[in-house]
Amino acid sequence: MGVKAMLPSYELGFYALVVTCAVLYSGSGIFEASRDSMNRKAFRDGIKPGWHYFGRKMDVADFEWVMWFTSFRNIIIFALSGHVLFGKICSMTVPQHRAVMYMIYGVLAVLGSMGLVYLMIILSHCLLLYSVALAKQKWLCYVAGLCCLASFKVEPFGSWQSGFVTGAFDLQDVLFYGGCTFTIMRCMSFALESSEKEEGIYSIFDLLKYNFYLPFFFFGPVMTFDQFHAQVSTRELRRKDDEMKNIRVNALLHVGAIVAVDIFFHFFYILTLPSDLKFVNRLSDWSLAGLAYSNLVYDWVKAAVMFGVINTIARLDHLEPPQPPKCITMLYIFAETHFDRGINDWLCKYVYDHIGENHDNILKELVASITTFAITTLWLGPCEVVYIWSLVNCFGLNFELWVQKFFQLGPFARLEAKLSGAMSRRIRAAFGAVNFWAIVLYNILALNSLEFALLVTKRLLVIGFPVSTLSIWFITYCGVQLIKEHERILALQEEEKGDKAKVE
Repeated sequence: MGVKAMLPSYELGFYALVVTCAVLYSGSGIFEASRDSMNRKAFRDGIKPGWHYFGRKMDVADFEWVMWFTSFRNIIIFALSGHVLFGKICSMTVPQHRAVMYMIYGVLAVLGSMGLVYLMIILSHCLLLYSVALAKQKWLCYVAGLCCLASFKVEPFGSWQSGFVTGAFDLQDVLFYGGCTFTIMRCMSFALESSEKEEGIYSIFDLLKYNFYLPFFFFGPVMTFDQFHAQVSTRELRRKDDEMKNIRVNALLHVGAIVAVDIFFHFFYILTLPSDLKFVNRLSDWSLAGLAYSNLVYDWVKAAVMFGVINTIARLDHLEPPQPPKCITMLYIFAETHFDRGINDWLCKYVYDHIGENHDNILKELVASITTFAITTLWLGPCEVVYIWSLVNCFGLNFELWVQKFFQLGPFARLEAKLSGAMSRRIRAAFGAVNFWAIVLYNILALNSLEFALLVTKRLLVIGFPVSTLSIWFITYCGVQLIKEHERILALQEEEKGDKAKVE
């Protein structure tokens, strides 16, 4: 109830004004803190010389982002540009064999960047999981796949395998573990899809074509084998209406996002500030809340840029990759919280939806979510912070269902039925605002540190109570109402499209 309920335009305008003023006020506090801390000794490692003519230094605390756009930039451009050119030639000359051509280019790129030993390690795991797939037993595929994944995420097995790779460069560890772990997830998808194949099994070359598609190899996203196999097997390569235009627009948006982040890092040190808890503790509650939220937004932007660039290349190859993550600004439900939609799709298909089915049964949902987060913990790498992150997010996911089931009981259902759609929407938004901050507080555990997450929680819920707590809750409520309005418009548009389709 309340999904398509409309609120008065003046009410929505008031919500937009409140959110805008709050963001500007919080942002001004972060800007002043960044300006005042630019030359602090504690921040020397995180803030480096930047735009001298503006008198600004740059936040370089994110190792991945800095490496992508400095020393590793030329390698990425060279490898992916070569793939695009190679893929275009193959699509024009031998479209029926393009998957084989992609595989050959991917193998050569991996060999050239990481060496022969690394390639042999990857091939050995592919061969192992292909052998397991021959048995066509799902439980065996899960056991073998998770054991292979653990061999890269649990010590001393991970270090033992990485020790075989000679040479050293800045992103060797990132490429090693990224390529290996994404390979295991792809091999598990292949094995599970093969076990469901009614007759025979997919060939080892199908697995290699799937795994060594270069844009997905090192950084993902994971595209399930059934989707990849169906799309690369298509011989008639046709573009949809305005598809190339959309690809160009998306490419320009990603370039714009990269420039925007670079500008942002010169004026807002959102990644370095949380490293000094004594300094952060002197910030106002509003600035602290904005700092925590900004870290989540930045991580989403980073994921959106990385997967967006990769997905643009995949679309040039006539593929439909997983969608980029949903903007954290538009989230107030745990079930939609994910920064890697490829991994999320993989987990939902093979674990979460498989065990939880329609997600109405509390016990099945509990088992499904615990199993899902157990595998996610292994994927991220078992450690104290990941354990806590998995525990609280698993609780949040189940708590949503418990609250939903509780308010679906007779007395509450009858009470809501008496309310107008607009009032029901307002009540749900109030609960959504609490959920929104639960998502923020639970996820800065993994993005920053346990200490910073505890500091933010204590300031907003204990020390800042009741003024800061209720003020931020109200502002978040206004933001959730704007999200709901966006969802309402999308729902109406989808309904119109459905009606047009029926008429046609």
